[in-house]
Amino acid sequence: MLTFFLKGGPIMWPLLLCSIIALTVIIERVIFWVREQRSRNQGIVDQILELAERNKYNEAARVGSGSSDYVARILLCGIAHRNFSLNSALDMAAAVELKRMKRFMNMLDTMVTVSPLLGIFGTVTGIIRSFEAIGAYGSQNPMAVTGGIAEALITTAAGLTIAIPSLFFFNYFNSKIEHAVHEIETYGTSLEIVHEKNKANNGPEQKS
Repeated sequence: MLTFFLKGGPIMWPLLLCSIIALTVIIERVIFWVREQRSRNQGIVDQILELAERNKYNEAARVGSGSSDYVARILLCGIAHRNFSLNSALDMAAAVELKRMKRFMNMLDTMVTVSPLLGIFGTVTGIIRSFEAIGAYGSQNPMAVTGGIAEALITTAAGLTIAIPSLFFFNYFNSKIEHAVHEIETYGTSLEIVHEKNKANNGPEQKS
């Protein structure tokens, strides 16, 4: 394996760095989403909305207090600021949660883009090296020529090996974010409708 790596030439070192960064981000994001999935509590979210619909905001806040469910946290932020600007509070809380979900995604996107480009760069330098060997030795030293060709092929393969799995995980994480955005918008809108309905009915807020 080390021999294969060294045959790739100097471009293999930045490719190695790209692979380490990509792998680190992928592992961190997988752990993050596993924890988020385990923290989901649909029952609490439904209970918060049910209590809000009955105009029992204080009780809803107590039920959701300390919840690790990101939807519940957003709803509680909206409830806490309902008398000032519920919509703005929901938007603010959603932005905080989405920032957590998008953490390191730009870095992974960069690795997806940079890795094959580095591979192509290695291909170009390998071919240049082969032509230089042909110019210097002609066909008398085939090893010098094949060394450059090997460098060109190895760096291309290495770049694609990094980029393809990274792209798969990048798209997977983005799909998780899109699903979370849909949930946030759905439940946030539900709370807004409930709050407007309660205001229109002019019902006194129940303290229980």
